[in-house]
Amino acid sequence: MAHRIDSTADVVEFLLEQHNRIKQLFAETADAPTSEERERKFYELRRLLAVHETAEEEIVHPRARKVIDHGSDIVDARLAEENKAKRALAELEKIDVNSPEFTVALAKLRDDVIDHAGHEESEEFQQLRAQLDHEDLERMRGIVEFAEKTAPTRPHPGVESPAANMLAGPFAAMLDRTRDLIAKPRG
Repeated sequence: MAHRIDSTADVVEFLLEQHNRIKQLFAETADAPTSEERERKFYELRRLLAVHETAEEEIVHPRARKVIDHGSDIVDARLAEENKAKRALAELEKIDVNSPEFTVALAKLRDDVIDHAGHEESEEFQQLRAQLDHEDLERMRGIVEFAEKTAPTRPHPGVESPAANMLAGPFAAMLDRTRDLIAKPRG
């Protein structure tokens, strides 16, 4: 079942809700009682992380770079974290979900992603909310939602800039969605 976010939320509320859902999915993946359930939860987690980060890279970070204090420094640090997380997620995809290596790698990725989300929330999102009016934030939410609908559903390390996302995104998204149909966990 897809997690639906309130349609009246602005972009900051929307992204905060997704951060909460990502944290929840890390726990559900780690605590899954069966191999099949762990696979399903990891599939959902990987997909949400991929589309969420792509939308931030294409829409949120460029705006933050322009309108918040020290925006370039803040965004550059977030992009470095996102690249690291994408690499870890891509490696995690190759590991058997029932192995001890998966459990250790998932916990490490969870810690890194939660730390990254905390930086975004305190350094980027709060300033965006302070610098932009409500209409801008609502418009950005619609654009983020659209970007997520067309985003790749798997990690693509090294594709963190808006230009790289725009260039690689449509082809990567098409391939990812085809791979997802073939490899989607049952149930």
